[in-house]
Amino acid sequence: MAGSCAWLLVLSSVFLCNLFKILLPSFSSIISRLLQKDAEQENQMRAEIQGMKLELSAISMMDEFARYARLERKINKMTDKLKTHVKSRTAQLAKVKWVISIVFYIFQAALMVSLIWKYYSEPVTVLPSRWIAPLERLVAFPTGVAGGVGITCWLVVCNKVVAILLHPVS
Repeated sequence: MAGSCAWLLVLSSVFLCNLFKILLPSFSSIISRLLQKDAEQENQMRAEIQGMKLELSAISMMDEFARYARLERKINKMTDKLKTHVKSRTAQLAKVKWVISIVFYIFQAALMVSLIWKYYSEPVTVLPSRWIAPLERLVAFPTGVAGGVGITCWLVVCNKVVAILLHPVS
């Protein structure tokens, strides 16, 4: 019974991997938002800068030059600090997304290697030989069973079919 459902196991594994690959950017964004609480601080800094700019627009540059210049320097300093903060947060976000992608691809590779290892010598499914007559040896690779569908061919077919089916979603 377990051997007869091998095609379904491989197909569902490929489907889930491809579905997760499509959703990977969303998962990365959600996880990075959970890990970063700096956005509130950035919003607060932006609000302070906006308030200072309003205050600056109320000051006459000719009448109160010293106060105007101090406030302008303070705005510039706060803006530079905000830019630095945003750059560091963006770099951290990129690292988180990169690590999540690497972990996913390692998991996917391990899954595919384990499927290939398990079904290397036996066919995933057996079809009537006449259905695959001209390509029988290629389709059966690496099993060599007449009419059998080898794991490599089945993985290629499953990946292509799932990619076509999930294309509208992505």
